[in-house]
Amino acid sequence: MNAPFSARGGGLRDPFTAFVSDDATADLLRPVAVEHGWSPEKVNKGGLRNAVQALSVSASPSILFVDLSESGDPLSDINALAEVCEPGTVVIAAGQVNDVRLYRDLVASGIQDYLLKPFTADQLRDAFANAQLTISGPRVNDAASEKPNVSCAIIGVRGGVGASTVASSLAWLMGDKGARSTALLDLDVHFGTGALALDLEPGRGLTDAIENPSRIDGLFIERAMVRANERLSVLSAEAPIHQPLVTDGTAFFQLQEEMRNAFESTVLDLPRQMLIQYPHLVHDAHVAVVVAELTLAGTRDTIRILAWLKSNAPQTKVIVVANGVPSGGALEISRKDFEQSIERSVDLVIPFDSKLAAQAAKLGKPMAEVASGKMAVPFTTLTNMVLSHATEEGATPAESGAAAGAKNLVDNLKSMLSKPKAAKAA
Repeated sequence: MNAPFSARGGGLRDPFTAFVSDDATADLLRPVAVEHGWSPEKVNKGGLRNAVQALSVSASPSILFVDLSESGDPLSDINALAEVCEPGTVVIAAGQVNDVRLYRDLVASGIQDYLLKPFTADQLRDAFANAQLTISGPRVNDAASEKPNVSCAIIGVRGGVGASTVASSLAWLMGDKGARSTALLDLDVHFGTGALALDLEPGRGLTDAIENPSRIDGLFIERAMVRANERLSVLSAEAPIHQPLVTDGTAFFQLQEEMRNAFESTVLDLPRQMLIQYPHLVHDAHVAVVVAELTLAGTRDTIRILAWLKSNAPQTKVIVVANGVPSGGALEISRKDFEQSIERSVDLVIPFDSKLAAQAAKLGKPMAEVASGKMAVPFTTLTNMVLSHATEEGATPAESGAAAGAKNLVDNLKSMLSKPKAAKAA
């Protein structure tokens, strides 16, 4: 809840307590509580006001169920409840008022969920399951205590180069191998694959943040993030494509700030068009991973993005990754020609492996988790590079030719590409 919490009683916390207004709700709650290993005696009569009185003199439970049916002013009563609840209590409310505005106001005030009466046992089980995920999820005050935050932006020079694949793998490795609490923030709000790649439901956290930036705080991050495993949490979206989300970028900046406080690592999957709309998103990133392809268009756009980074984020260290490079097939642009054109070396090459990509997609796991042997090496190397770059002082400049000279370089590449054909004809 946004209102301040204060502990009013000592002792161990109970896992669950409920305060209901009628016998029917109590009868529905008790067997579901028993299923979870909770005492049915923790289902009390009296509703919200009894909850406020009881919790003012006793320790708060981990999960609190309150009935708002008899409340004349639910929002005021919820705020009164916040004053007597200890930090970390997950509140599930129930009531008879079917009003979207009330639901949004209650959620904004900090409750986990609002169930419209009459509700079913399955709805109750789902609410408890989400509450338990919240309790076991990332903790804002604990996550950043061990290690300073490392922030990395993943930028694909073109659609389809595999930037999101790299982002999900990097985030997974930072958590699993780097032993860091890690957040993956996918800012493609309509077509993002951050949650999909990890076989997760994206939820409404990101769209709620964009629609209501004022709600974003540590508790919002804790509840909105979808937990992938012990160390990795994801904030992604699949917003309806008929519903444009209008934002000035405030929500994105606030999300980054709260994630820096809550996690030891942040991986930002940043669509290239976001650079144009919200250039400040990269300013606080320690590292920018530019994911490219060895094609004519990929070369042109790599030049332009590197030039943009040099001008707009000179303090950010840049890693250039050539992704999906065929091991034995013909390349549209050779690595040597690509490096000459962008006027810097490629830091890492990730080979193309269709079988590995298909297996990862079927299992709902990041490629780095599925990969083994030689295919696992590039992902591990990238993780080490990001972590080492982020801890060094200074910044590697985003070396590139001037954006104005991009056309000449592309013309030169076209000339190179035409030479083998001329030689063959001769």
